[in-house]
Amino acid sequence: MNKYNKYLLLTSKVLVSAAFLGAGASKLAGVEMMVATYDQIGFGQWFRYVTGIIEIGSVILLWLSSKQVFGAALLVCTMFGAVLVHYFILGPSAVPAIVLGLLSAYILYYYRGQLSLLKKYWTFERTSNEY
Repeated sequence: MNKYNKYLLLTSKVLVSAAFLGAGASKLAGVEMMVATYDQIGFGQWFRYVTGIIEIGSVILLWLSSKQVFGAALLVCTMFGAVLVHYFILGPSAVPAIVLGLLSAYILYYYRGQLSLLKKYWTFERTSNEY
């Protein structure tokens, strides 16, 4: 990893962590704006709590060794859903979700090598009876 990628990754992780910790905490705390937003979405307030837990949990995973890929993947999926909700329900102001999604995707791309750890848990040897 060159010097620029190191600093870009660290900056991305700090920005994403600050944004999602703030957003997740405001969802869990029941900030009036978040409650109104989830009322407008129409899935119920339970979805606000689930989203807040996913956001805070993902930030924690971003800073744990060998778990960064999972945190980044959860955040990318969350932001994909946020962009869809903005376009189809809330309105076209999806730029923050797109930017956070792209930063999360960069983190996911950087840590993609951690996915190879799954191979040792998910590989199954075939026996001659399976053919």
